[in-house]
Amino acid sequence: MAERYDLVVIGAGPGGYVAAIRAAQLGLKVACVEKADALGGTCLRIGCIPSKALLDSSELYHLAEAKFSKHGIKLDNLGIDLPTMHKRKDQVVKGLTDGVAFLFRKNKITPVFGAAKLTSPTTVRVTGNDGKDVDLEAGHILLATGSAPINLPFLPFDGKTVVSSTEALAFDAVPKHLVVVGGGAIGLELGSVWRRLGAKVTVIEFLPRIVPSSDVEIGEALRKSLAKQGLEFHLETKVSGAAIKPDGAIVKATNAKGEELEFPCDKILVSVGRRAYTEGLDLDKAGVKADPKTGKVPVDEHFRTNVPTISALGDLIAGPMLAHKAEDEGVAFAELLVGKAGHVDYNTIPNVVYTWPELASVGRTEEQLKEEGVPYRVGKSMFMANGRAKAMDEVEGVVKLLAHAETDRLLGAHIVGARASDMIAELVAVMEFGGSAEDVARTSHAHPTLSEVVREAAMAVDKRAISG
Repeated sequence: MAERYDLVVIGAGPGGYVAAIRAAQLGLKVACVEKADALGGTCLRIGCIPSKALLDSSELYHLAEAKFSKHGIKLDNLGIDLPTMHKRKDQVVKGLTDGVAFLFRKNKITPVFGAAKLTSPTTVRVTGNDGKDVDLEAGHILLATGSAPINLPFLPFDGKTVVSSTEALAFDAVPKHLVVVGGGAIGLELGSVWRRLGAKVTVIEFLPRIVPSSDVEIGEALRKSLAKQGLEFHLETKVSGAAIKPDGAIVKATNAKGEELEFPCDKILVSVGRRAYTEGLDLDKAGVKADPKTGKVPVDEHFRTNVPTISALGDLIAGPMLAHKAEDEGVAFAELLVGKAGHVDYNTIPNVVYTWPELASVGRTEEQLKEEGVPYRVGKSMFMANGRAKAMDEVEGVVKLLAHAETDRLLGAHIVGARASDMIAELVAVMEFGGSAEDVARTSHAHPTLSEVVREAAMAVDKRAISG
């Protein structure tokens, strides 16, 4: 007989495991199915967390190589021990996956490891990783299976020379020349890792700028900074394929002038986006509709699909493919399921590129406000004028705030600079409460801190910044 649960969650990534935990806290009997052998999903196991571990390790190496001497710190025989770097990364991941498993035990959630498929609107069959089938019956089913890297038909992944972010997190040696196809967050972050560790890195982007969803001015500031670090950019350049050789490859591309280009390299990271992952779920057997082009699953304001007993969230539905967006949806879904007031404000979901300097943003860009005809004022402040930034030797960067010209309500915030990912949270909170640039300007910020750049930018909206 099928085991009966109030909620069966398919996928134990940030959206799935958060939804499972919140639902269990609210008194539901919950099972969570995970295809891999550990909980945490792509983000925790092969995405956000391991990439940040490598980013931090490579940044420390870069600091030791390029900046320690300025601080009076002398080192001899500086080198890279890549196996130890990977070992630390893996330990970080294991600690966090073990943490999710602990939370499941604490909240009496049943983990089921295997591949799930829908057999009806209220039943799931799991082919376990041990080869045995398990049937689960549910009052409600949540699809939280996330996304997978987009595979280019003319440059297919082979796991060795042409790789996705998964393999690029585990190179056993620093590439001599890494070509990154795609100028988004994932490609820039992993390109930064291997550039710091000694690789030549070439980024090829089809569009005229990197991080295309960002504010144009802020995105260009990041590009200039990364170019100074040695990343080579070819914008408005279309990759057509690659000739794979025993010792590497030659990437073939065409630029905006129609010139044919070739890039000899030993590794190609294809990072052009991600697609909703629904393979093997048998959505049609349960009657769940999905967009045939994108694979996305349409849902209503309560995350329900066209089948009332089946919901979806995270990368499977509309909106940015971000772990924290999925987490917010997981909490809201669980609360709505039991009749509480769950809510996600999609206008205040921050986005971060974890290069160094970092890029962080929330809300509207200047280009969007112009297109929408919204009257606005701009306030900007440079890290160069900040005392803590000077003390840290991290003076590169700017905070740019956009406020409504008539009401002063904060409409957008964009930062490129050190610790931008941490500083954006203040501005997200202000925007969540419908706050103004003046609210930020009149809030005391500790001195000396990088956050003072945020306050100065808010003061600059009203042309009263102290530092210039």
